[in-house]
Amino acid sequence: MPQEYIEIRGARENNLKNVSLRIPKRKITIFTGVSGSGKSSIVFDTIATESQRLLNENFSMFVRNFLPKYSQPDADAIENLSMSIVVDQKRMGGGSHSTVGTITDINTILRMMFSRIGQPHVGPTNVFGFNDPQGMCPNCNGLGRKLDVDMDKFLDKSKSLNEGAILFPEYAVESWGWSNVINTGLFDPDKKISKYTQKELNDLLYSEPIKVKTKMGAKDFNLTYEGIVNRFTNKYIKQDLKTKSERTQKSVEPFMTMGPCSECNGARLNKNILKCKINGYNIADLTSMEIPELIEVVKKIKVPAAEPIVKALLERLQNLVDIGLEYLSLDRETDTLSGGESQRVKIVKHLGSSLSDVIYIFDEPSVGLHPRDVHRMNELLQKLRDKGNTVIVVEHDPDVIKVADHVVDVGPLAGPHGGEIVYEGSYANLLKADTITGRHMKQSIPIKIRSAHRRENCRSKMRRSIICKMSAWTFQPAC
Repeated sequence: MPQEYIEIRGARENNLKNVSLRIPKRKITIFTGVSGSGKSSIVFDTIATESQRLLNENFSMFVRNFLPKYSQPDADAIENLSMSIVVDQKRMGGGSHSTVGTITDINTILRMMFSRIGQPHVGPTNVFGFNDPQGMCPNCNGLGRKLDVDMDKFLDKSKSLNEGAILFPEYAVESWGWSNVINTGLFDPDKKISKYTQKELNDLLYSEPIKVKTKMGAKDFNLTYEGIVNRFTNKYIKQDLKTKSERTQKSVEPFMTMGPCSECNGARLNKNILKCKINGYNIADLTSMEIPELIEVVKKIKVPAAEPIVKALLERLQNLVDIGLEYLSLDRETDTLSGGESQRVKIVKHLGSSLSDVIYIFDEPSVGLHPRDVHRMNELLQKLRDKGNTVIVVEHDPDVIKVADHVVDVGPLAGPHGGEIVYEGSYANLLKADTITGRHMKQSIPIKIRSAHRRENCRSKMRRSIICKMSAWTFQPAC
């Protein structure tokens, strides 16, 4: 099959000087050059923008009103594009309902496995998801955390009601709230709270609203009593506190705390779902493990019916290890990930995709990666290519650049002194090219090294020096 190319003619975005080039499809093409040379103008502002613009034009005008707006790049022609997916370093949002497991679809495989072989059987795949109403904990709505009363600040168990055991101001001694509790006749006002029976304590704190007959002067009347914690929760937690006055907010907030849900203990799922186990573990146990520990547990699942699922699960988990994210757990919330972690998680997500002939665009995927893990990330980029996709990478790291099937060097310098293609071709020929990138890529490592330890240190320093020089506006060491 003849080689196909993405063709760009006369690109003039930002500082580009009428750039024309051909990028081979289904290969890894890496764009190099100093920061500000025009790499991003070609890759993001020209290729990615035009691909997204053309894709959006397939939707109706109504749908397009809800999609991001892309203007046509300043170029004479951009041809032979496929759908593009930009895997950038932007931190992922998603809030508490988005985790490493959900964003990589690994949780989907886990849910399928539990629905097939988990005991006792509790239902279909979807009920094992904390985002599903049938699976989520009803107390925290699948968050695993809940705003609750801080009991240490709300109640002093060493005191009696008459001594001011209830610390919340609405129940101060002689207040209306305090009188309401005392007049129920349910509690001994001189008895230390620590001496209460379990029923007395539960009635004081969590009683549902009940009618109690009491006397006020010579008259009998019905008093409605509700447990003091329940009343506080209904009044200040279940309702949006921001709707209250600023004074009320300041008086109430010290008595509130965000902590693990008291019903699911942070597992996010309801009790019925958590009873379903495989080899003694429920699904929340597995998602809370670090990846290497989880891999070992999954390897011990020997049920023939689950063999294809186990294989797929181990492959996805190994991808996380290969890209240097083995310290994560699947229940880690995505909005707590750094930019570099977010980008690598996105790579794992797309490796599991069934799409092919897609343009994957990466923005310096080596950022934040330990030098020993760079080759692993390179293997993942190669896997994407081998699935029939075009991989385009903007990168400064020499260890990433060397896996390129095709290199485009942009320069010669930055800003108005850049915007030109100074080299196109193989990595091997880049080392022979008389460009700033080519000269710095072929810098040799000093020969006289006495030990492996010193050799490794020297390699690390040289690698850092090259990256710093290649990414600087001028090629004076910036690190």
